[in-house]
Amino acid sequence: MNRVRMWTLGIFLFVFGDAVAMQARGPILAELSDAFDVSEAALGLVAPAGTAGFVLAVVATGLLAGRLPIRRMLAIGAISVVCALAAMAAAPIYLVFLGALLVQGGAAGAFRGLDRAVLSHLHAARRGRVYAAYAFVWAVGAVLGPQLVSAVLTVADWRAVFVAIACFFLPTILVAGRTELPAVDAERSLSRAALGELLRRRSVVAACVGMALVGAVEGILFTWLAYYAGTFYPTTTANLLLSVYLLAYMPARLGYTFVIDRVPALVLLLVATLPTIPALAVAFSGATGPVLFLAVFVAGAGLSSVFPTLSAYAVEAAPEYSGPLTALTTGATYAGIATAPAIVGVLAEFAGIGRALWLTVALAAALFATVAGTWLWTGTPSAPSSDAASS
Repeated sequence: MNRVRMWTLGIFLFVFGDAVAMQARGPILAELSDAFDVSEAALGLVAPAGTAGFVLAVVATGLLAGRLPIRRMLAIGAISVVCALAAMAAAPIYLVFLGALLVQGGAAGAFRGLDRAVLSHLHAARRGRVYAAYAFVWAVGAVLGPQLVSAVLTVADWRAVFVAIACFFLPTILVAGRTELPAVDAERSLSRAALGELLRRRSVVAACVGMALVGAVEGILFTWLAYYAGTFYPTTTANLLLSVYLLAYMPARLGYTFVIDRVPALVLLLVATLPTIPALAVAFSGATGPVLFLAVFVAGAGLSSVFPTLSAYAVEAAPEYSGPLTALTTGATYAGIATAPAIVGVLAEFAGIGRALWLTVALAAALFATVAGTWLWTGTPSAPSSDAASS
């Protein structure tokens, strides 16, 4: 296997493990509540703790991608994730758990602030397809996350979950430690002037807003969907509902892998995101049984299009700055993931978790409006090559 394939495999394995780790957080909330005796508002801090460090690290490493020793940073990120997961498993109190989660998110962010930039240069001729495949691999890991929690909890306590997750990152550490990284010389260092120019581009501004909105919806569902279902289903069924939501990502993102280079990005997003609005409304209307499972599946299929499509859309506008653009769009996504679940936790204290989750409907409507507005603002459904907001 050549170096390009080895590194592609190593990156995909890390993304798979990162998805498993992220999707284990929601299904384990009830266990954390019992172990540490904390309220719903305090449980809402799990999402910010897991993503605050991620956002800072992914933005910092992405913006400096042209200046950093990329292979070393990827190795350090993977090793640090394993150490942080071990600390989470051993945490004696909730505050220590949150601190280890903050470190784990920061380490993952340091890796993922660079990984798509590496893939962008290793697969420059098929960037959109590789980004969609990257998102598909994440979806596979995400689907398995809740089921891993259910499986481990049948034979051990919640601490063993994080030990099991740590094992997924070991192959990436081996790749980073033993395989030279192919040259990524096309990645340019970013000056202040160039950063200012990027931030004035309509496509970049719109992509970041869209990513923040989809991150908000996804963050709420990742964190609270299983908890919400646990109010009327047993734990295994509640976790299965989250897996059904995430299962929709797999066929949907596989389909996007084949159409993303053939259909204008904004057209694809409009068609994909429109059904999510009524689907989320049905999901949190009090429905149960097959209707609830079908509604969350439809929502997952539509929302899963946004991350890979907007990522590729932004990078296609300025591929020489793939690292910074990856950092900006990923940072925006995880900013939404960090903040929205905490808001739902506060709302749930006053209005109940069912009513609080209606926030997802409003956010999905705002996402659809953002995509439509981007087409009007830029004048094209595809990524424009030059689109300064001031022009």
